[in-house]
Amino acid sequence: MKVVVAIDSFKGSLSSFELGQIIENGVKKVYKDAEVKKVPIADGGEGTVESLVEGTKGQFVNVKVHDPLMRLINARYGIMGNNVAVIEMAEASGLPLLQPEERDLRRATTYGTGELIKDAIEKGCREFIIGIGGSATNDAGLGMMQGLGYKFLDKNGEILGYGGEIMEKVAEIDSTGAVEGLDKCQFSIACDVDNPFYGPRGAAHVYSRQKGADDEMVEYLDSSLKKLALTLKEKTGKDVENIPGAGAAGGLGGGFVAFLGGELKPGIDIILQEVGLAESIEGADFVITGEGRIDFQSIMGKAPMGVSRLSREKGVPVIAIAGCIADDAGAMHDHGLDAFFSTINYPISLDDAMNKERAGIFVEKNIEEIFRLIKVCEKKFS
Repeated sequence: MKVVVAIDSFKGSLSSFELGQIIENGVKKVYKDAEVKKVPIADGGEGTVESLVEGTKGQFVNVKVHDPLMRLINARYGIMGNNVAVIEMAEASGLPLLQPEERDLRRATTYGTGELIKDAIEKGCREFIIGIGGSATNDAGLGMMQGLGYKFLDKNGEILGYGGEIMEKVAEIDSTGAVEGLDKCQFSIACDVDNPFYGPRGAAHVYSRQKGADDEMVEYLDSSLKKLALTLKEKTGKDVENIPGAGAAGGLGGGFVAFLGGELKPGIDIILQEVGLAESIEGADFVITGEGRIDFQSIMGKAPMGVSRLSREKGVPVIAIAGCIADDAGAMHDHGLDAFFSTINYPISLDDAMNKERAGIFVEKNIEEIFRLIKVCEKKFS
């Protein structure tokens, strides 16, 4: 019996790494000699750094960087066991770092995200996985590039400051001060939206209001993004106008493409490739996946969907577990998921269900029962 465990965290309760250990315990209560291959995963959002670092015996790095308003804060990123850096831009440039009254997209900058990347480069990293959800910014990554040593100049040759207000003013790009080694780096950007750089579905119109913009500000930012796109095309040769995902994180997606040759891909695709799940699945009898809640949204690029799709290609049955199974979760069956089970055994409050110890007991017991059923069927139909 070979079982591969590729499960996302139960947010606020158990990490992907912890779930892997618990599931292995449950399997081995029935199949004592089973080979259980644990592959911690995430979908590119919250918990990605923890899953990949813990799962590859990597390390966490704490560093002082600047927040969206250029105040010093403590932030964290990860370096996987294979020396790939994993960074969530929200650590340095995220909306939760600002009070509602502080949200000002003219001033907010991605400078701190650049500082995180710079620190990883100085530690020897040349491959990066970057999650770009949850931004407080709309500066198209100009601040990030400033954090990496770039300067942006206006038509008079004056060096520009920070924030979304400089986008429309950029006339020249000076990369002579770029961090040493930046040109050798590869960037995979976990991007689960397809918004263009500007326009009715672009960065400003779709996302900036939640970051404090009023109607006038939305129009100003959209116009600025349009002007910047023309400048980037002229100066870098990259046309970001209609690239799907270029508008993600206030245009940061487009900035990664234009300045760093970043590749925008669904987060789960990047993660599964990085952890080598396809190779791990070879020869498996079952794959166990899941997340805290399975519903119709799980189809839209969530971890169980990616795992199920890959497992179907390999012809390996997939079983999912979750704390909550919504009424509309049945749609997952059409996308490679063979069966799913809730781990909750009796009526319980949400707080109690998310308690680490209790959640662990529930998961282990349900996995044991699933594999008891598998063993009965194996004997019956062999």
